[in-house]
Amino acid sequence: MDAPLTAGFTVRQYRPEDRDAVRDLCCRTGFLGNPIDPVFEDRDLFANFLTDYYLKCEPDSAFVVTIEDEIKGYLLGCRFPRRYKRFSVHQSAALAAKAIWRYPGYRPESRHYIHWILLNAWREVPEAPKDTGHFHVNFLSEAKSIAVFRAVMETYFQFLRKKGVDRISGQMVTFDDRRTLALFERYGFKVLNRSRITKFEPYTDQSVYLCTLVKDLVEKDGWVLHQVRPRMKAKTEDSHG
Repeated sequence: MDAPLTAGFTVRQYRPEDRDAVRDLCCRTGFLGNPIDPVFEDRDLFANFLTDYYLKCEPDSAFVVTIEDEIKGYLLGCRFPRRYKRFSVHQSAALAAKAIWRYPGYRPESRHYIHWILLNAWREVPEAPKDTGHFHVNFLSEAKSIAVFRAVMETYFQFLRKKGVDRISGQMVTFDDRRTLALFERYGFKVLNRSRITKFEPYTDQSVYLCTLVKDLVEKDGWVLHQVRPRMKAKTEDSHG
């Protein structure tokens, strides 16, 4: 399932040999599109938490963006929310044990990140639909464009429709500027909730939010990612990320 793009980009399904590149990209973009290292130094633990379920349990629901055969972005998807929840319970216990063992060697910044997970994550992260699958995306700067965004999402949505999935959700980081949300809304996503996230506050002067989006997968003229509202003015359009 490959979708050639202009400018040399290709969207294709994940392969087992992509694992290291996907995990590396996860860490290179984990801090608001930048490397996670200043916030949390344990790349192994970070990548395990954010990619293990998708790459181990649902690799067929994962897609990558390549340019000149190098992975520059990915979409990781979940079609089975109950399976994901069961996996997360067991994974959280295993990762907590590792974090406790490694904690004495962490820098203060990494300890602060652990504290946020323990004390604040449960009340700051907005609720997602319980019986709806989800996805998340990450792109390096050279792959951030509306063309890439549309190709990745359409490839994934067509995959979901073939599997009998008619609704999907996602959570994404945004700032006070709503331009990125407006892009999603233009393509039929609905914003369920929006919550301020404090884990990055020591590192940025911007307010950071986590938003939950949902979309019904309805095809029109051969496209699932069709526009449902007029295009915004050109100055309000920017790259997804």
